[in-house]
Amino acid sequence: MSGPETVDRVLMTAAVVLVVVAGALLLVRISRGPSMLDRAIALDVLAAVIIAGLGAKSAFARDAFYFPIMLVLAFLGFTGSVGIARFIAVRDKPLSRRKSAAKESQE
Repeated sequence: MSGPETVDRVLMTAAVVLVVVAGALLLVRISRGPSMLDRAIALDVLAAVIIAGLGAKSAFARDAFYFPIMLVLAFLGFTGSVGIARFIAVRDKPLSRRKSAAKESQE
């Protein structure tokens, strides 16, 4: 192996190790998260780490097969985050606003 190939292999290995460590730390955050919002954010970041892992695998194999999969995962992660944010926003409204919104919907 030549010098650039060795450097390339070392950097790819370091990237994979960092992605695995980040995934392990995120699993700890998901299991211990004090609130549901912490768990939701950790799941969103986990989707990003999975995308990064697929990107590292794609770069390591020098194959563009995983790019559409990464795009779909990014879209699903975004829509999941928006859905969770909307759910939490409705749940955390002050009680007076919820009552007035309920009365308006009944009319």
